Amino acid sequence: MTFERRAQGLRAQGRMAQGRMAQGRTTPQRREADQRGREGEAEAAMWLTQHGWRIVAERVKTKAGEIDLIARRPGLVAFVEVKWRARSAALADAIDERRLTRVAKAAEIVAHEYATGGEDIRIDVILLAPGRKPTHIENAWMPFG
Repeated sequence: MTFERRAQGLRAQGRMAQGRMAQGRTTPQRREADQRGREGEAEAAMWLTQHGWRIVAERVKTKAGEIDLIARRPGLVAFVEVKWRARSAALADAIDERRLTRVAKAAEIVAHEYATGGEDIRIDVILLAPGRKPTHIENAWMPFG
């Protein structure tokens, strides 16, 4: 089997899996991960609120992807990616350029709905793991290259 033929097969399988998820036929592991993600987002929202932020939106979906939280402080709007891992050692690999680029593209689509003229906009990340304080990475995304 040629590489291109194998790649086509993998792409087709990926489309099938996405279709099953869109139709609500997800695996128990996927549902559990989604639930952990929601709990992590709630924890991050609570932490941000305790640190002077106001949560203005959660799980904002765009054609470019989903923004976990949108938070505001005077003069600043943050589009926040939340990552939860079972082990704190896994947090180092939880966020990468691809994920941050996706969040940045999604933020670009909806920024006009949440930010007014004169407000700064940034992409933040909150990393969560059991038994560990949340890590807030401010202005986490800068284009690479």
